[in-house]
Amino acid sequence: MTGEEGTPEAARPEHAAPAQEPDGEDAPAEPAAAQTAAQGPEGSDAAEDGSAPQEEDGGPQDEDEPATAAVVPAQDTDEGDGTSGHKEAAPRRTPSWARGEGSDAGRPSRFVALKPLDGSPRTAAPAPTPSPHLAPAPAPTSTSVPPVGAVAPPAPLDLLAGLTNTASAPETRRRTALRRVAVWSPVLLLLAGVFTGAQLLRPLPAPTVIAAQSGHTLDGQFSVPWPAKGQGAVRVPGSGDIGTFGEQKPVPTASVAKVMTAYVLLRNHPLKKSETGPDIEIDAKAVADGTSENESRVVGLTAGTKFSQQDMLKMLMIPSANNIARLLARWDTGSDSETAFVGKMNAAAKELGMRDTTYTDPSGLDAGTVSTAVDQLKLAEAVMKDEAFRAVVTLPSAPVKGLSQPLVNNNTLLSSTGLSIRGIKTGSSTPAGGALMWAAYKSVGDETPLILGTLMDQRVDGPDLNATKSLALVQANSKKIIEAVREALAAAPVARKGQTVGYVDDGLGGRTALVATKDLDVIGVPGQQLKLVLTTGKGPGTGGGAPPLPHTAKAGTEVGVLTAGEGEGAKSVPVAVRGALAEPSLGARLTRLR
Repeated sequence: MTGEEGTPEAARPEHAAPAQEPDGEDAPAEPAAAQTAAQGPEGSDAAEDGSAPQEEDGGPQDEDEPATAAVVPAQDTDEGDGTSGHKEAAPRRTPSWARGEGSDAGRPSRFVALKPLDGSPRTAAPAPTPSPHLAPAPAPTSTSVPPVGAVAPPAPLDLLAGLTNTASAPETRRRTALRRVAVWSPVLLLLAGVFTGAQLLRPLPAPTVIAAQSGHTLDGQFSVPWPAKGQGAVRVPGSGDIGTFGEQKPVPTASVAKVMTAYVLLRNHPLKKSETGPDIEIDAKAVADGTSENESRVVGLTAGTKFSQQDMLKMLMIPSANNIARLLARWDTGSDSETAFVGKMNAAAKELGMRDTTYTDPSGLDAGTVSTAVDQLKLAEAVMKDEAFRAVVTLPSAPVKGLSQPLVNNNTLLSSTGLSIRGIKTGSSTPAGGALMWAAYKSVGDETPLILGTLMDQRVDGPDLNATKSLALVQANSKKIIEAVREALAAAPVARKGQTVGYVDDGLGGRTALVATKDLDVIGVPGQQLKLVLTTGKGPGTGGGAPPLPHTAKAGTEVGVLTAGEGEGAKSVPVAVRGALAEPSLGARLTRLR
């Protein structure tokens, strides 16, 4: 068959393999090849003339050629004289289902060589004019198209951008709470660790003892037979106050002031019980004062005469000689005036806590020397510790070498039987009325406690020259008080062995019970209120200071002392821990605030 509509039979290569019918799976890929084979007569003429388009060295290539080359692969063939060694692949036959209905639909495909088979250069054929009823094949793009169904992996930068630019999920309360927990949990754990270490490394507070009660009231009731007027106070050194009455306001003391004179003198010039002390010379002023008719005195003195300090103390306290009080004041200070000594008296009163006491003279004759019954009890307790003083004030009378008459005590109670009254000093004057500081004893078991009392501002109705009647009144009223107190005084229990009397506080809320190791009894009167003190060591007044409490101790270990009463003569018993004393627990150490 010849002409423009077909390819000559002689032009078909003898060795060309017949076109294979495509399988069903390859069918959809053939329409592009069908369109290329069905182009107009120009494509056929070009093939017939042997002038198929070819690439020049580096020259441009027709846009349609790649598509034709991709669809119709070349095969080796012998054209003309068969000298060409190229074997071109036969074009694939278009399936019948892919052929069009136009005039070109039934035209057979023919081979188009991409390069001249004889090696001679040819001129490029003009670009074929597309058939009016067929659209030109689209030019291939440089972007490769992945196979259908395959997903290309993203580039690394695109992947990183996707990770960093991914929008976060919408904020919710739960997400906010979880984020806060994730952020703050490590911080809180770190702080908790630091806090725990700091708490555990802190030194433990020192343990202390705490009394279960600060006071104790003895069983029963007792009432002191106080007078209707004046003021008074009674005390048992060691157990404490028994009672007071009246308004404790400063009133004149009269000769009771000489107790402070003796106290200061013995403190500056102490004496033992049997010691007489240095000699003191009588001066002219003492002789002159002895001639006064309106005050108590020692008469018959001669200037230049010397008496021992002990004899001078007797003349001061037994007959209550005012001229001797002034002489001792001058001798103590080495001056011609008593003023410096009065200053010492006031200083001593302040040391003893006598807040409502003022001394203006050493004898008490001056109405400006004032005090209270409670203050005078403080002085009585202090001065009765001096044995030289006690030895003198207990005497109803005493002879003194160098005096024409023995000294006689104005305190008639010293001669009373069965009362064991041992002092101390009377006082009487018109401004003061009658006053008495007294001391008595009573045997209770194997003890003989001291009872001290003061009664002041006792006055009789009517005229009372030199307060003689008032002095008798104060002694009578004091005797009633002494008798009643001695009768009621007895030993009374405060704590029994094994009784819980306090606790050891470890400083962090832990407590260990303390128990008395034996019975504690105190001498007092029914209804008397006692002060209780729980201390470490061996108790008050033992010296050396209290040792620190241990943090640990076995059950039964003595760690302190319970004291009932106050001052010298107070009763004490050791206390021990009931159970084992242990350090504060771990929880207490972690939660401590101090």
